[in-house]
Amino acid sequence: MSTITHAQAYLVDVEVETVRTDAVQAFLKQETVFVEIATADGGSGTGYTYTIGTGGTAVLAMLRDHLLPRLIGADARRVEAVWHDLFAATRATTVGAITSLALAAVDTALWDWRCRSAGLPLWVMAGGAKDRIPLYDTEGGWLHLSTDELVDGAKRSQAAGLPGVKIKIGKPSAAEDVERVAALRAAVGPAFDVMVDANQSLTGAEAVRRARLLEPYDLAWLEEPLPADDVAGHEALARSTSIPVAVGESLYSVGQFREYLQRQAAGIVQVDVARVGGITPWLKVAHLAEAFNVAVCPHFLMELHVSLCCAVPASRYLEHIPQLRAITREPMAVVDGHAVAPSTPGLGISWDRDQIDNRRVA
Repeated sequence: MSTITHAQAYLVDVEVETVRTDAVQAFLKQETVFVEIATADGGSGTGYTYTIGTGGTAVLAMLRDHLLPRLIGADARRVEAVWHDLFAATRATTVGAITSLALAAVDTALWDWRCRSAGLPLWVMAGGAKDRIPLYDTEGGWLHLSTDELVDGAKRSQAAGLPGVKIKIGKPSAAEDVERVAALRAAVGPAFDVMVDANQSLTGAEAVRRARLLEPYDLAWLEEPLPADDVAGHEALARSTSIPVAVGESLYSVGQFREYLQRQAAGIVQVDVARVGGITPWLKVAHLAEAFNVAVCPHFLMELHVSLCCAVPASRYLEHIPQLRAITREPMAVVDGHAVAPSTPGLGISWDRDQIDNRRVA
């Protein structure tokens, strides 16, 4: 039987692989919250979610106090029913980051169970649109790096066959942002994609100004220029610039994405499977974006997003930020600048249980 008989959650700290800074924060560590489920027929599933340094214990408490007790006795095959039951049970704290992150840990565990039970990899189970996805690199583009370091990193990515890189903007002076982007574009040439990310650091007027200054450098997108709840500001910016505006990593529901898309305030959708509440709502966002003819380029979590990108037609790019190498046995496969979908049943992540146990903090 597919009845859930066991569910547990625990917190693991994973150190960052390199110094990561942007205009508003630094990546301190990956607080990784795992959920493991088991069913009466002997099946099992492992899911996870994350924060970049704060709030992990709050997510863990939400799981242990409210979500996991409701899982016992539920039918693991009925992923939609379980997701909506948990969402309804936490209505007082939805839509919100902590609840969405907790829901994601459960939902990814259910999808892992579902795929393992069917003997299929996630990317096939969820749609099977393609078996690989182009990569762009973010690791060489952090805000604290010098212009020379940005250029060197982009050249390495280009030499490795990646078709694009992203760098952070949001320096106190617009001229400094422009100088860095100009140097990068001159170094990589016109056929290489360059993206920029302001991490919600700009005002509406300053975003319009900087977009105008950056337009000559043919950017693939301008990411999170404004606070994520400023839909009107993003709408006005999108109308004022030829640079596609990218949003999504700080949105926590399908409805929030619908608002952006209906108002033509987003030219790129960067839905994050953990922050939107799991694979179940992620797929809805991806298909919604497809209906609006908008590309999906998810934020972070490349080890999981590779499978989701390969599941759907609307995906264009996967962000390259390795973060799970300390707790996995095999890296994500990369061939000719593309991430290749894993072939193993389940989420396709080869967890190193010993290393995970060594990093447990709660």
